Amino acid sequence: MAAAGGGSEGEPGSLGLLRFLSVYVLLAGLCEGNSVERKIYIPLNKTAPCVRLLNATHQIGCQSSISGDTGVIHVVEKEEDLQWVLTDGPNPPYMVLLEGKLFNRDTMEKLKGENSRIAGLAVTLAKPSPASGFSPSVQCPNDGFGIYSNSYGSEFAHCKGTPWNSLGNGLAYEDFSFPIFLLEDENETRVIKQCYQDHNLSQNGSAPAFPLCAMQLFSHMHAVTSTATCMRRSFIQNTFSINPEIVCDPLSDYNVWSMLKPINMSGTLEPGDKVVVAATRLDSRSFFWNMAPGAESAVASFVTQLAAAEALQKAPDVTTLPHNVMFVFFQGETFDYIGSSRMVYDMEKGKFPVRLENIDSFVELGQVALRNSLQLWMHTDPMSQKNESVQNQVENLLLTLEKSGADVPSVILKRMNQSYALPPSSLQRFLRARNISGVVLADHAGSFHNSYYQSIYDTAENINVSYPAWQTPEEDLNFVTDTAKALANVATVLGRALYALAGGTNSSHTIKADAQTVTRLLYGFLVRANNSWFQSILRQDLRSYLGNGPLQHYIAVSSPTNTTYVVQYALANLTGKATNLTREQCQDPSKVPNENKDFVTLIVGFGILVFSLVVTYCINAKADVLFLAPREPGAASY
Repeated sequence: MAAAGGGSEGEPGSLGLLRFLSVYVLLAGLCEGNSVERKIYIPLNKTAPCVRLLNATHQIGCQSSISGDTGVIHVVEKEEDLQWVLTDGPNPPYMVLLEGKLFNRDTMEKLKGENSRIAGLAVTLAKPSPASGFSPSVQCPNDGFGIYSNSYGSEFAHCKGTPWNSLGNGLAYEDFSFPIFLLEDENETRVIKQCYQDHNLSQNGSAPAFPLCAMQLFSHMHAVTSTATCMRRSFIQNTFSINPEIVCDPLSDYNVWSMLKPINMSGTLEPGDKVVVAATRLDSRSFFWNMAPGAESAVASFVTQLAAAEALQKAPDVTTLPHNVMFVFFQGETFDYIGSSRMVYDMEKGKFPVRLENIDSFVELGQVALRNSLQLWMHTDPMSQKNESVQNQVENLLLTLEKSGADVPSVILKRMNQSYALPPSSLQRFLRARNISGVVLADHAGSFHNSYYQSIYDTAENINVSYPAWQTPEEDLNFVTDTAKALANVATVLGRALYALAGGTNSSHTIKADAQTVTRLLYGFLVRANNSWFQSILRQDLRSYLGNGPLQHYIAVSSPTNTTYVVQYALANLTGKATNLTREQCQDPSKVPNENKDFVTLIVGFGILVFSLVVTYCINAKADVLFLAPREPGAASY
């Protein structure tokens, strides 16, 4: 279980967390204002913090002291500038403004080793992205939470022989005792540098004279040690404190899933009912909180699956297929497979309509946007295939995929050697529970092609999504890029394979993904979420979540995240049936006109009319009895 360090407010969610994460530059006496604070502080508004995260045994990330940390600003633009901060500077602690190109493991280890001289760190974005690549994740993502361990598949455990993320430096999984922030706005960065040049720049190696320009960073969090420790402290607070204080929040969200054919949600499928699962992940992360563009690590794959779902839904005989198809978008896979682990648990406990034994085959999309020479690799698990029955099922699965891609020349499906393990994938969590035939489709055979895996640089540019400079935003939305065309071809192969796996035989050639859909999705998730198409598919009260930049795909402590909402509504829009209803009818099905309901209403009304006439006749016929005036009482004698 993963948890995020919390602050002093009880409201869960990243907004509550960020409410008291603020950054200020201390410029003594340099700006005008009506208060002392305005004369001293210049707030920085576009920043992203490194936050504290916990798991069962460790804490990672960053935090400030409870009142924030203050230090003299020193700009580090080259490695030689570090000497002033680490040894020579006479006015520690220093607040380091670090150029993005120097934000690497070597630099951070030097700064971490001199905690007493470092008050905090502000990192600028490197433009262009580092040519050599940058990934703060580990080389073996989710190690220890998949299928391979020292007792099962030990030859594949801990990514032996294949470091999937070969460029991973592990910075995002280190623990830092000082605050670290990303500066997103170049104008704010220039303000800091100008203040440094005016007040802190040493002349001929001599110490600068006071007053000095300083920076103050706030990112305090109460959580420490591990998830278990933090949950215990939260329990004590809630039990014995009059004003309980939330010290940590669980990372949580929702998986998005949909069935090709409707099922009964009140129970579970019969054992003989078979389902083909098409899966991918929704989330990514980076070193900084809620900065996770995830273009190659997440967006390209779930956009491709959305396009495949739309194409498959249009097949003319889709309602008569022998097997059903379930599209699943897992949330929280970055952190120990949170989403797929929950679904497997619910399937085992009978809390989900589909059980593990209902799964006929499992097709997962990994990273698919950076294919070399048109190749798409089919990864399978060598351990489960030691079972002959599973091996035969996997062989049939691979043959079906190859046949489905035969008519799509721009996608060349390649088999992996059985000496390779599965890459990090949701399929591993299902294989831990049950041997099933499954495959992971990816653009890489060995290590990831993605040089910016789970980093702030995994943006639209990383997967070659760009637009002509002279176009308007609306024209960009509908401009079909080469990347969109390539992903649409992958979606076509996936859609046809799912159709065949579900038992379809007659309409495979009619299934073709729409490149226009893919390009709109890529633009909305990676460039500008606030566009006309996203506005048209979301509920009115959710449209405020759409900003003028890309959506971020970092699983949060408040749920659902914006990505979850948009994918949910996009899936419904692409696979649902259009109906001519008003908003009131859509929100209240009882208001929808229905011929059967109108006929029943007519019969009931006619019955009431006949009954009224009969009652009226009877009352009229017996009126003399019912309404006769009573007689006067006779004389009484005694």
